[in-house]
Amino acid sequence: MKKTIAIVLSLVLMFAFTAVTFAAEKAAAPAEKAAAPAEKAVKAEKAAKVVKKSVTAEVTAVDAKANTLTVKGKKGDVTVSADDKTSVMAGKDKKTLADVKVGDKVTVKYTEADGKNVATKVSIMAAPAKKETKKVEKKEAAPAAPAAAPAAAPAAPAKKKAAGY
Repeated sequence: MKKTIAIVLSLVLMFAFTAVTFAAEKAAAPAEKAAAPAEKAVKAEKAAKVVKKSVTAEVTAVDAKANTLTVKGKKGDVTVSADDKTSVMAGKDKKTLADVKVGDKVTVKYTEADGKNVATKVSIMAAPAKKETKKVEKKEAAPAAPAAAPAAAPAAPAKKKAAGY
């Protein structure tokens, strides 16, 4: 009987120590997981400083060597730099920064981070057709129009067919 009580008591103590060990491991795991959200918060803080902006304006300066583009917007001049990820498009055609000329109207999408503007996309707008050219064409086309043809004489009335066909 003493042996049985000793065996049962040792088993109870062994299960008690095992339960305490598992509880300590589970308490340590949330502490490690708490460190991960702290890292995410730091990344989110850095991402919060990045501001995405867009401006549609006329190009005032292009420096293809330095990969910079300056446009005159409503709120003043905006200078952006281009990198390898910057896409320059004219309609559906892919272009380079060297294809952008002073005076072109562009839409620039860029990110502002740490005081630097980095272009993500530059869209070159199609140049509107000049109004003067259209007016000249219309003036030239007016005299070249053919004179109106005289009105045709009314057709003779159709004869009635006989009743017997």
